[in-house]
Amino acid sequence: MDKDDTTKVKIHSLFGDDFNDKIWETEYKGMPEFIQEDKEPIQKIIISFETQEDVEDFGKLVGQNITTDTKSLWFPKQNNEAPKNFVYLNETENTLPKYPIYIISKGRWESRLTSKALEKLNVPYRIVVEPSEYEQYASVIDPSKILTLPEDFSKLGQGSIPVRNWCWEHSIKEGHKRHWILDDNILNFQRLNRNRRLYVGDGTIFRCVEEFTDRYENVAFSGFNYRYFIADRNVNIPAFYLNTRVYSMTLIKNDLPYRWRGRYNEDTDICLRALKDGWCTLLFNTFLGSKTATLKMKGGNTDTIYNTGDERLEFAESLQKQHPDIVKVVRRYDRWHHEVDYSGFRKNKLIKVKDLDIKDEINNYGMVLKHYGK
Repeated sequence: MDKDDTTKVKIHSLFGDDFNDKIWETEYKGMPEFIQEDKEPIQKIIISFETQEDVEDFGKLVGQNITTDTKSLWFPKQNNEAPKNFVYLNETENTLPKYPIYIISKGRWESRLTSKALEKLNVPYRIVVEPSEYEQYASVIDPSKILTLPEDFSKLGQGSIPVRNWCWEHSIKEGHKRHWILDDNILNFQRLNRNRRLYVGDGTIFRCVEEFTDRYENVAFSGFNYRYFIADRNVNIPAFYLNTRVYSMTLIKNDLPYRWRGRYNEDTDICLRALKDGWCTLLFNTFLGSKTATLKMKGGNTDTIYNTGDERLEFAESLQKQHPDIVKVVRRYDRWHHEVDYSGFRKNKLIKVKDLDIKDEINNYGMVLKHYGK
């Protein structure tokens, strides 16, 4: 089910340029390698050519083929081999998540993007559907992986809220400490390292987030960042952001005194309630998910609660009413957005579990970068 993408804000700038850098460099030990060098160009110039012969001569000088489709190039030539030719794989063992994964889905048995992505990684999950859609989902997904809600919660007019709370209670009844909630429009999962966002071939990154999160007593929510918020060459990206919102791919602490509420912005709202009470959140940039844009897919909330016809003004104002002290409504990209000031949560400090012994070394959890050629 869809949620708000919000505007593409450079989250780390909300805390000050060095806030997250100092924290991740201190805390990110015993985790997979994360090297993000400065790959930004020192200078860019525009070169104009009078004739096609000039273009060809210049191409020979720099040793690169320049066609009518060439918009820019690097000198010296960069190795920009397609990411699809690489994958991070765990070659030592089949490392699976230790906490249950729930996909909440409505009207998307044909696309079932997240289900397909996890199937490809051989990661176990349960997809949660309404009784009226069970047969459609069961025709394309193993019924043992389907959890059926007690009723069609969509009739309640609260979007995914009741489904999320049902999953929370279900995981508690099964005796779990945490649980994952994933939207149903995630295309794939990736790892960022050495300035490249490359696909992963198994579920190791879920275990990495789980074990890092479990190092601390006071992490309420953690999860993967969106791929499109992260640039390969941006050197200012820390391994994780501390104390911000976590969307779409969320690991939740089960004994929290909160539950999902409202109609819109439920993820931002629940993170803000926890942060205001002194809890911490972790949004990982080392591990990413590619999510389709909100309102671009049929099903989910696209045709129901998001279809307000007001350019999402009600959507933005709802969060402002819940948190007027730190939320304002702004106009960007031809629609309304909410803008949240997270800077006040710098005071929320991570509290390590007692007697925790983490070696100050790289632990790639068995992940090796494999190249499959062009």
